[in-house]
Amino acid sequence: MHLTTLTVFTLKPGHRRWALAQMGTAPPQLQRVPGLRFFKLLGSGASNGFGAWPNFDRYGFMAVWEDVAFAEAFFSRNPVWAAYQQRSAEQWTVRLAPIKSQGLWDGKNPFDYSSNAGSALAETPVAVLTRASIHWRKIPRFWKFVEPTSAALAHAVGVRAAIGLGELPLVRQATFSVWESARAMQEYAYKDAKHREVIKLTRRENWYAEELFARFQVLSSEGTIDGREPLGELLTGPG
Repeated sequence: MHLTTLTVFTLKPGHRRWALAQMGTAPPQLQRVPGLRFFKLLGSGASNGFGAWPNFDRYGFMAVWEDVAFAEAFFSRNPVWAAYQQRSAEQWTVRLAPIKSQGLWDGKNPFDYSSNAGSALAETPVAVLTRASIHWRKIPRFWKFVEPTSAALAHAVGVRAAIGLGELPLVRQATFSVWESARAMQEYAYKDAKHREVIKLTRRENWYAEELFARFQVLSSEGTIDGREPLGELLTGPG
């Protein structure tokens, strides 16, 4: 059974130059990792990830694995990952099973695989990933509307964690959020006026060259982000 993971790690002081170099040197090594079907090393922005200026102390690693065993082998024994662990002040990893995924990421949908998640129960934790490549001429409009809206997401009712991530500053952006329940996420999506306005603008003005939306069941949560474990009491099992 395939598995999706996202790890957010915050560096110890003094490792910014190393981490920036890894954005170029680590991918060729990761391409050779057994069982790793898809991966992205992601930077983050200021203001909890949602600002245009980079946060050189926080990064993300998203991966889709052939099965759990390959993921566990990587996180426990891979030297590339061990180097990140040694230089991280904290790490937070969530394991995910896709409920719904539509759109493309580099021409494919990496989360379009069968899982046992089905439709998550209304009161169980879920995660949402939105990702887009922005047309260059639309960048000013994107940041004018999306930056404040995304930053407000972190304070929405029911959000346990939210972070902005990206492959390239300004033009390839993603937002990842974890909600205490599917019900809370749906209420925000349908009732928040600013959120609905931005969605309409993206369609009307054709901001994106490529986009993807995915919803996941949260299987486990381990570690901390900003000194806390976001989902602790809501999950049973690992994390």
